Amino acid sequence: MSLKSQKIITRFLTKQITWDEQEELIIWLENPKNEKEFKNFIKLNYTIDFNMKTFDIARSKIKLHKFIRSERRTRPLRQLRKLSKYAALIVLLFGIGYLYNNDIFSGTPELLIPSDRITLQLENGSTKLIQENGSSAVQDAHGNVIGTQSGTKLVYANAQTKNRLAFNTLTVPYGKRFELQLSDGTSVHLNAGSSLKYPVKFIKGANRQVFLKGEAFFDVTSNKQAPFVVSADDLNVEVFGTAFNVSAYSNDSSTDVVLVEGSVALYKNKESSKEGITIVPGTKGSLVKSQNNITIEKVDTKLYTQWMKGNLIFRNNSFETISKKLERHYNIKIINTNEELNKELFNASFNEDSIEVILSSFKNSYHFEYKITENTIYIF
Repeated sequence: MSLKSQKIITRFLTKQITWDEQEELIIWLENPKNEKEFKNFIKLNYTIDFNMKTFDIARSKIKLHKFIRSERRTRPLRQLRKLSKYAALIVLLFGIGYLYNNDIFSGTPELLIPSDRITLQLENGSTKLIQENGSSAVQDAHGNVIGTQSGTKLVYANAQTKNRLAFNTLTVPYGKRFELQLSDGTSVHLNAGSSLKYPVKFIKGANRQVFLKGEAFFDVTSNKQAPFVVSADDLNVEVFGTAFNVSAYSNDSSTDVVLVEGSVALYKNKESSKEGITIVPGTKGSLVKSQNNITIEKVDTKLYTQWMKGNLIFRNNSFETISKKLERHYNIKIINTNEELNKELFNASFNEDSIEVILSSFKNSYHFEYKITENTIYIF
């Protein structure tokens, strides 16, 4: 048995198995030879010191059934049946009562969500992993299909109007982007390191409010009876139908709204849209966090929307700001001890280039040294 297989089995027994490891374990156990190795591994590593006189098989079965019922909340039933088969095998053959007595299988197992996976949190609190090269259906709490996912796009159906709001939350990790179509037809492009909380169906006549962390481009379906409101940190963006980009990363100094077409009203929390500021196409409205006020300036909107195509454009940006965007775009960590470089301003454009190409380009303009170790870049 390989060291990797031993590690996955151990993580299964100690409630730390991830979704990917779960699928790998199920496939591996389909081989009768591997199933035999699985039994021997359990027997050798987990029963040598057991006092078999203390093993209560009836009590162990009861705990196993509780374990399976708790698992139903987080694992697909088809996969659960396969894994529970082997959990039952452990109980019956090797006195797993010892493990239960030591809380190995007690309570709800901890499901480790991989940090590099796109996730969808459903209205009942469960989390669904998005397979970017596959397709799946999204269901509500009653089992009704409310949307479909294909590749990197999720589309919600224009189902019957609900009389209460039920929210889903889509989270996109660093290094990835995703497209979402809401039930009213509004299109949302989510950038790396972002999440959007939104109703699966809007209530007729009420504001269409969503909650953003990170960056997204909205192309809003017009509805004069129901304003569309994006709540991002301490800033609200209200529109009826228009296209705009919102950047609201928690570690940025400001929340920025760039208007491509239409008009939007910007206002702070605890204010109304009537107290806000209206901006026109080709302008950027920014809520500066340290000053708590909204500023407006004219901009080239293309500079703020090219990320949807995978492009990176920097205009008069400090290297410190650029580093943050590179971390999100490439899912890397940058540790920079060169304080002078952090303050240096750059103009640059990149079209799906590798991080090595980008670093070399900056190095040609401003001399510095760097080292790449796995997922971390050290600059000095």
